[in-house]
Amino acid sequence: MTIHIHCQCGKQLAVPETYAGKRVKCPSCDAMLQVPAMSEPIELFDDAPVNPFPVAAGARTMASTGGGAPARRSHEVDYEIVGNDMQMVIVELDPGETVIAEAGAMTYMEEGIQFETKMGDGSSPDKGFLSKMMSVGKRAITGESLFMTHFTHTGVGKSHVAFAAPYPGKIIPIDLATIAGNDLICQKDAFLCAALGTQVTIALNKKIGTGLFGGEGFIMQKLVGDGLAFIHAGGTIIERELHGETLRVDTGCLVAFEPHMEYNIERAGNLKSMFLGGEGLFLATLSGHGRVWLQSLPMRRLSERIVANAGPSGKGEGSILGSFGNLLDGD
Repeated sequence: MTIHIHCQCGKQLAVPETYAGKRVKCPSCDAMLQVPAMSEPIELFDDAPVNPFPVAAGARTMASTGGGAPARRSHEVDYEIVGNDMQMVIVELDPGETVIAEAGAMTYMEEGIQFETKMGDGSSPDKGFLSKMMSVGKRAITGESLFMTHFTHTGVGKSHVAFAAPYPGKIIPIDLATIAGNDLICQKDAFLCAALGTQVTIALNKKIGTGLFGGEGFIMQKLVGDGLAFIHAGGTIIERELHGETLRVDTGCLVAFEPHMEYNIERAGNLKSMFLGGEGLFLATLSGHGRVWLQSLPMRRLSERIVANAGPSGKGEGSILGSFGNLLDGD
């Protein structure tokens, strides 16, 4: 018997049941995938057809199992990611299920889905007015809209709603239930959409040096919950899993990391390397045990290249000023 799990790159893996509860690597994109434990309700196949809208690896159903597994607080949704460099995630909703998204992210929705703009993410509907105002105030600090759009399936059967990435890059599905503490730290504009029940809040960077030179500022987004969340970043995104070692990252290329990891900065070599090496004055460092997501093309780097080469006044690829102007920020 085998367990069928699905990678974000679209490949389906048939994993022997002896790997239940362990992590395996996708042979196509090298992403690390969580194989559901046998105590969780999983599907065992011999040669069964593949579900075109796969459930995230490691996901549990909302109902408690006989083994005493807790019910999810977040709605459980299925999805499919389509496209290459300008991706779109198609979320499949059962009647009564809801997905939340940033304003303006929706591409299309099928019959039976109703949308409503609300203040906040709806993760704590019993909160009072002042508590909700504090929550949306935190979102305003990160530069995001005070409002989020809630898409709910009010019809019968299954229906779909799609959300598009705002610029070239990749959409990454993350099951927050597979992370210790059920939360994830990510860059300010990474969040795209998530199952209802996911809290979108902020995380404060308390280290002055990291806040000033780490590339992410003092305030980052924090996603909390036990359901699916979708984040977006530029270029190609890779997932690295650290086992006690330290990873040095170009500032701006950090997309997300598990919160129990240590995030810091260090000088980019000696003085000659710092000023002439082209990697900036500082590098971000992550150490400990956990997963890190990195992007190859930060939005800041893309926008700088477009502005620098736009029109007759652009610096051009071979300009000395172009190299000198990017000396301090590493781009």
